[in-house]
Amino acid sequence: MTTTTSTDLYPTRQNTVTPIPREHPTVWGTAADGPFDEAALDEHERHGFTILRDFITDAEVDSYTAELNRLAADPTLQDDERVITEKASGELRSVFQVERLSEQIDALTRDPRLLDRARQLLGSDVYLHQTRINYMPGFKGTGFYWHSDFETWHAEDGLPAPRAVSCSIALTANYPFNGGLMVMPGSHQTFVPGIGETPENNHASSLKEQTVGVPSEESIAHLAHRCGVDQFTGPAGSALWFDANIMHASANNITPYPRSNIFLVFNSVENAPEAPYAASAPRPEHIAGRDFTPLR
Repeated sequence: MTTTTSTDLYPTRQNTVTPIPREHPTVWGTAADGPFDEAALDEHERHGFTILRDFITDAEVDSYTAELNRLAADPTLQDDERVITEKASGELRSVFQVERLSEQIDALTRDPRLLDRARQLLGSDVYLHQTRINYMPGFKGTGFYWHSDFETWHAEDGLPAPRAVSCSIALTANYPFNGGLMVMPGSHQTFVPGIGETPENNHASSLKEQTVGVPSEESIAHLAHRCGVDQFTGPAGSALWFDANIMHASANNITPYPRSNIFLVFNSVENAPEAPYAASAPRPEHIAGRDFTPLR
């Protein structure tokens, strides 16, 4: 196993399921640092997520949707390693490193509406740890089991701390019944170790269906009883900002209503990845960015 250069405060995938209290803050900045006021920052610190309605305009929703459709139909991407398909149906599931494929989305990552909030929440300059667009087609879209993103980013990418935040921008309506993201409010304050040793090239299968690094059912039940379960619902154009360590999941979409979103992960430049904490080698750069140049 690759060794790291700093003490591991969040050991995982070591045959232990004992929860670990979070050692780091959720909000690193102050109300003076950006668009979120003090009340909004306090709520984000407590719950681990923030929903903003009408984050982008209807015209922008249409424009980004057209861009997603363009990428989905691009024949040059069919065999690209950045394209992930559904395990059962073979339909398009995600496209990673999308800022390299779309000038529109590259510009979005630098939009002050996003960048100022990411800097404020993380208290520093930021870079892109990961970007992708997600498609969940009607009838055939499969969900993701309960997990903390930070558990994977720590174990397989080498992020030392959960000093990262994700922004999911809905390009379709998120109903309670079409596979919308479920979150456990407050669960971000507890790190839950994942189960199982990381196999070689785990990302090749985990992006279709994650089975290694997921928490035990006992851990999920404990968190659910303590924190409850909420869901990201709202019209197209809404945005969900959520902490790297919050427990979340999504169910299969068996309705005729598709769901798609733009997913951007901002990491603090002061939290750059080291060697993986529970994997023999880091994941490819299109999944875990290693260009730490601050976004401007």
